[in-house]
Amino acid sequence: MTLRIDISGLPSERLRFAASPLAELTAMLHVLAEPGHHPQFDDWAADVWAALPPEQAERLREAEFLWRSSQADFLFPARPRPTLAEELDDVDRIDDETYVTAALVTTCGGGRTRLAAPSPLTDATARERALDLAQARGARQEAFAERLLADPAAVRARVRHTLEQCAEAFFDAAWTGVAARLATDLRLKNDLFKRQGVGAALASVSGAVALAPDGDCIVVDKLQDKATAAHGTGVTFIPSVYGSPHLVVVHAPGWQPVVQYPVAEPGPAEPVSLETVTLRLEALAHPVRLRLLRTLARGPHTTGELAHAWELSLPEVSRHLAVLRRAGLLTARRHGRYVRHTLNVPELTALGSDLVAAVLR
Repeated sequence: MTLRIDISGLPSERLRFAASPLAELTAMLHVLAEPGHHPQFDDWAADVWAALPPEQAERLREAEFLWRSSQADFLFPARPRPTLAEELDDVDRIDDETYVTAALVTTCGGGRTRLAAPSPLTDATARERALDLAQARGARQEAFAERLLADPAAVRARVRHTLEQCAEAFFDAAWTGVAARLATDLRLKNDLFKRQGVGAALASVSGAVALAPDGDCIVVDKLQDKATAAHGTGVTFIPSVYGSPHLVVVHAPGWQPVVQYPVAEPGPAEPVSLETVTLRLEALAHPVRLRLLRTLARGPHTTGELAHAWELSLPEVSRHLAVLRRAGLLTARRHGRYVRHTLNVPELTALGSDLVAAVLR
């Protein structure tokens, strides 16, 4: 499964790397709403919640559907600005229909809306559908959706004020240090882009991002089958400190593609591809292969030893071992006339965290 961004014929200057205060604030808000996704920020999140006045904490929870399970597209600027205030001004320029539709995707759930879909602001059926979806997700979501549809201007003003309060409460203090890390990352990315081209720059973003062999498409390894195009608009890549481990992609119709990627920590492991995770899960889904792994966990064994231990034929054991090797869970080494198979314990141990990382990104 992949998300593909068509960049055929796109001038190189329309592929941009830039920092965004609003996108980083959104990442911080997601950490506060879903701390389980970001254990490295547990202490920071606890300190922020402890310091927030009760009224401000309630306002954050009231609007958290804009950044909790997924993030509203208007929170990731296609044209990042130097300050949060300037980016919020740009959000204010978005028309009500576009803003409300994007907000309802995160509030109500469901997929991104088609360009030709009727607006819930003007179409009774679309409005009823949006409210039904919000109701199914809980009373808070339903109340937020009702207010948004009844008075978009008031809700938009309240959301902006909430974000401005966040800037005063914790974002401004954190942004100073974060901005320095983002600037360092951007220098590296832009230098790679100029010296080695698009492919090298994309490879440095994440092991989950690559340029297709024909050079006409950016391929993002995510647990979804989606496609969008950057014709005439370009693609913006926004680094994030607080966004790790997520790889966020704005891909809805009508929106310029934007990718928010985590700034690498010193010496991190490259993300394991979704294809590899799937291959390993499929390899472990057979009871015979699990029995073989049980034996191999005690030490290296030959094919004949495994066949004898489990009363299986040599060809059958060989077929199962081949599946496990392709999945990277075994290695085979020849010792004289014998080939011994060894369990790759680190890969097997990391499978759980690799699966979570693939789902979260």
